[in-house]
Amino acid sequence: MPLFLRLLSVGVLLASSAGSIAAPPTPAARPPAPDVGPAASDDTLAARLDARGVRYERDADGDYRVVFAWQQEGRSQVAFVAGRAHVFGDSAVREVFSPAARVPDGGFDATQSDMLLRDSQSNILGAWEIAGDVLFYVIKLHDDADGARIEQALEAAAQLADDMELRLGGDDVL
Repeated sequence: MPLFLRLLSVGVLLASSAGSIAAPPTPAARPPAPDVGPAASDDTLAARLDARGVRYERDADGDYRVVFAWQQEGRSQVAFVAGRAHVFGDSAVREVFSPAARVPDGGFDATQSDMLLRDSQSNILGAWEIAGDVLFYVIKLHDDADGARIEQALEAAAQLADDMELRLGGDDVL
């Protein structure tokens, strides 16, 4: 057995035995983190976007929908700021996201999955996530981020999602 696998086995055994001495509560035993209600920060989020001149619409879920258009490429892309923030410790986190592609039946193949993981690693802020049957680029920001940072995150998510849409299929669907 290679040295790496032997060390890994020993590490797993040590971690298991240490965990049995004073194991923290399992995730299932912890209550889910409550969402920050829309009234807690929606007004300030709208004000921050308005102050930057970001044109948006509110969708049925309360998300802020922004459309980006690149005339030279003849392409457009939608990006969102989540209408609800999530508690994280003593602060809150809000998601900025943009859909890039439908996930094929059976999921992405190994080559595509590897490419998505490597692409996530190469980006400074955000990562690829799958929700339902859609691939999204998601950036998570502290909810008190100023309008400029939110606008930058929207632009980055939209650009990265549109670039990936091109790589995976080319059609300007989302």
